[in-house]
Amino acid sequence: MHRHPAAPPPPRPPGPPGAHRRAAARVAAVLGVCSVLLLVLVAVRWHPLLALDARVSRTTHHWAVDERAVTRVFRVLSDWVWDPLTMRLVAAAVVLWLVWRRAAWWTALWLAITCAVGTIVQQAVKAAVGRPRPVWPDPVDSAHYAAFPSGHALTATVVCGLLLWLLRRHRPGRVLWWTAVAAALVSVIGVGVTRIWLGVHWPSDVFGGWLFGALLVALAVLVHERRRSRPTGLAEPPRR
Repeated sequence: MHRHPAAPPPPRPPGPPGAHRRAAARVAAVLGVCSVLLLVLVAVRWHPLLALDARVSRTTHHWAVDERAVTRVFRVLSDWVWDPLTMRLVAAAVVLWLVWRRAAWWTALWLAITCAVGTIVQQAVKAAVGRPRPVWPDPVDSAHYAAFPSGHALTATVVCGLLLWLLRRHRPGRVLWWTAVAAALVSVIGVGVTRIWLGVHWPSDVFGGWLFGALLVALAVLVHERRRSRPTGLAEPPRR
């Protein structure tokens, strides 16, 4: 009986064994320290940070009130294009594609779990810190629940970071890769700018979302690399 050969594993980025795990661990350590430091400063209401937040927010709010056309565009981008639900739907589409490939079921599960963990982390930190959102006499937008960290910034960072890493593993062409990098950077930075401009987040909320999101991406990469480095069993003996 003719047997179809097993699907080959996805290509692995060049580098010595363990290099990717060590790099991910170092990045995760640095991001973890930065995330905890910012969390503590926000929780204890460190005055220099609060003063900087207030100064930047007042300036951007004046711009938002004066530049109504820009504000309308930013509301569409923030509420529809870069909304956390939109980002999760993009991640869900990639999960379904990975499941359809069958050989990538572990990566599909890993992606879905990481996105879910990101949602849990952001809600847990918001509840623990309980930071109030900015309040304006002439608001241009509204948002609910606690402010720190920004859920928009965290979700965009997690989804874009994970998808970029997955794309890199498949060694895309130069044009595709740099187009994806540009789209990810515009999305992650853009959603943070819109949240500050619309006056629904303090700048440190956005930075917190970026830091926590990047930390989750680094930890997820570390988990994936450890899983892929484990032996899957004894090699099949050669046929006679």
